Amino acid sequence: MAVYWGKRAVACLLLLSLTACSDRTPSSSGVVPETPTTTAPPPVRTVRPTLPVVVARPGASSSKVMPVLDHGPRNKKQIALTFDADLTALMRKRLYSGKVKSYYNKALIDELRALHVPATLFLTGMWMEQYPQVVRELAADPLFELGTHTYDHRGFTKHCYTLGTVPQEDMLADVRRAIVELDRLDPHATRWFRFPGGCYDATALHELAPAGVTAVGLDVPGADGFAKSPQPIINQVLTHAQNGSIVVLHMHGGDNAPYTAQAVGPIVHQLRSHGYQLVTVTQLVKS
Repeated sequence: MAVYWGKRAVACLLLLSLTACSDRTPSSSGVVPETPTTTAPPPVRTVRPTLPVVVARPGASSSKVMPVLDHGPRNKKQIALTFDADLTALMRKRLYSGKVKSYYNKALIDELRALHVPATLFLTGMWMEQYPQVVRELAADPLFELGTHTYDHRGFTKHCYTLGTVPQEDMLADVRRAIVELDRLDPHATRWFRFPGGCYDATALHELAPAGVTAVGLDVPGADGFAKSPQPIINQVLTHAQNGSIVVLHMHGGDNAPYTAQAVGPIVHQLRSHGYQLVTVTQLVKS
């Protein structure tokens, strides 16, 4: 009997020893749960954000003085036909009074499209406000690129024909107003800009530098303003056009430029017959 109790005591002691050495607690069912395996978290990979590619708009400038482009390279048989869409306060009065039906020469644009002629169009802010849907349609046409032509076509020097004068302190705001309006209607608008009447001086070039645009001048005035027939316009352009020329005509029609649409067809045919390629301003200066 003593041996039996002795063996039993040894067994109890052994069981107590094993329980004390374990770091697991028996469950209510008497089964000791498995110790969970600790797994290291996966490494966190840091992905660098992709920065958007910023593409400068044609004509964009960061110069301290507004640059001026009067023509393209003289060694390439390319010519840029450009068209200004003027609208002044006086022209708008004639429009609203019914004296003029429209200051959008749709016949001219139709002719350019029919002939597949690329062109750069310079629009005043007032004209864009008058014809916003037309601006959207022109912007969507791959033949054309759009630039600005000030807000209301006033001159940037004194005695700029009869256009009036923008005060020096208002010059930058005037140009920016047109840029904002064009950007609202054309997400791909250029930063090409044209002075009304081609009038500018050193003061204007310094004042407008922060606008970030490049002035596009000309070396061939089309002389379509107040012309009495198409032929003088045709003769003027064909006589003076040469490699790299920038030709200035008008696209507002009405009583200010009534014969441009009739003149543009013969001009285009003659220039092409002499081997000239008609391009936009951006294409003209592209190296």
